[in-house]
Amino acid sequence: MPQLEFADYAPQLVWLAISFVALYLLMARVALPGIAAVLADRERRIADDLDRAERLKAEADSVLAAYDKALAEARGAAQAEAQKATATLAADAGTRDRAFAAALAAKTQAAEARIAAAMTAALVELRTVAADVAAAAVAKLIGATPPGDRVQAAVEATIEGRG
Repeated sequence: MPQLEFADYAPQLVWLAISFVALYLLMARVALPGIAAVLADRERRIADDLDRAERLKAEADSVLAAYDKALAEARGAAQAEAQKATATLAADAGTRDRAFAAALAAKTQAAEARIAAAMTAALVELRTVAADVAAAAVAKLIGATPPGDRVQAAVEATIEGRG
């Protein structure tokens, strides 16, 4: 086996050192600066993204605050409008209630006047009917027709509570 021959160790060690130094220099001068540049660029992009996210968050917070303020103002305006509409409706209802009460009072007075007129007419008719019935009853009982003015006077006295 060639690896175990001691005479070949020295040249192998020299070539190992030359290869190691060449690879080290190649990595240090070519590959590592590129990797470092990529890592620096990545770190810069992450920092920029974080700054942008903070700006957007601050903007979103200000928009949310403006939205909350506008919503509160809209609620206040809606409540004021609702109160104004309620007051208007209450005033309209009061006006309608008063008009209805006045119309009802007028109808009640008219009905009371009609009732009073009917009652007066009924009393007049009652006197006449009572006089006719009394005259007929007396005629049937005694067989003679009493004078109309005496029957009328007796009915009047009875109705007025004198008789």
